[in-house]
Amino acid sequence: MGAAGTWLAYVALQHLLSGRFWLWLLPDLAPPLVYLAVPLLMLAAVPLAGRAWRWCAALTAAALLLGAGQSGLNLAALPGGGSPPPPGALRLLSWNTEYWYQDDDPGRFYRFLKDRRADVYLLQEYMNWDNGDPLPFDDLARLRREFPGYHIAHLGELVTLSRHPIVATPPVGPARALGPRPSWRAEFDLGKVLRTDLRVGDAVLSVYNVHIPTQYMLDENPLTSAFYTKLRARDAARRAQFDGLRADVAANPGPVLVSGDFNSTAAMGDMGWLFGRLSAANRAAGDLHLGSWPAGGPALWQLDWTLTARATVHTYRLTDPLGMSDHRAQELVISVPPDRRPATPNTPVPAGAPAFPPPLAAARHHRPGPWP
Repeated sequence: MGAAGTWLAYVALQHLLSGRFWLWLLPDLAPPLVYLAVPLLMLAAVPLAGRAWRWCAALTAAALLLGAGQSGLNLAALPGGGSPPPPGALRLLSWNTEYWYQDDDPGRFYRFLKDRRADVYLLQEYMNWDNGDPLPFDDLARLRREFPGYHIAHLGELVTLSRHPIVATPPVGPARALGPRPSWRAEFDLGKVLRTDLRVGDAVLSVYNVHIPTQYMLDENPLTSAFYTKLRARDAARRAQFDGLRADVAANPGPVLVSGDFNSTAAMGDMGWLFGRLSAANRAAGDLHLGSWPAGGPALWQLDWTLTARATVHTYRLTDPLGMSDHRAQELVISVPPDRRPATPNTPVPAGAPAFPPPLAAARHHRPGPWP
């Protein structure tokens, strides 16, 4: 009875507090499958409750019903999911590279990217890391050599490559506070959403390259007050990025694709608005459970997501990064209906123009955990 009641209370608190109370970021670290596995195990143990078995069964069944939607199961996979892509559909790759190729062979890194044969690349952690400090990294010259003809935009640690012209790069959320020539560190801290409006035939597709800040590092001690000070500050940073993203997407009437590393699971309240307003690409996958972290498996958490509006995802899968990152890469094929509405006004980026913003300085390395 105690176990059944405690678990039901926990699931209820998850609904009430996740995404609303900063301290709940710690329970949010649990793999979403626990919301399915725990009550099923408890139901199997109900006969042990003796004469109280009916009450135990009722409490556990209530927890199962309340938490099933938090489990991250991709029920859309049951009928098969996905659809054949039409001619002209776009191939996209979205990937947290884990500090570019800092600890990997550059040639192997670029072969992995080029083998994906994507029309659009959304890449996070275009940077290095050294002893707890993020550092800028300049690889634009090689990017242009490896991907001739692609248009490039970058902001802090985010870089987007596209075969299709980038017609606008409106700032989103906290990045609106950046001045005309910000430091790289300012871009890194505030620029966690890079929006690029792409001209795709007669349509303008707004692509949001996202990396929501992590909430917890493995090397931090939860028995110190500094741990909770940092946890609260990270929650504020996450909220600011989510709020900015929601506001921009809500005001965007055209086709939208939002993709990247959200450092958030299906059970977390932070993702509720996006799941409610946009369509998750998981619907086009054939797997009942999708996990993107850790890439080395078992991947019990899906932290990397793609969501769309007024665009159709035909195929979606999570790809093994071959040891080059702790995040699996998202690969998808989408189609965009004709849409002649103009993009949000901004300075156009003509073909062949320099990447935005200016090239970054060279840097060094290292890596923290658990959800960079």
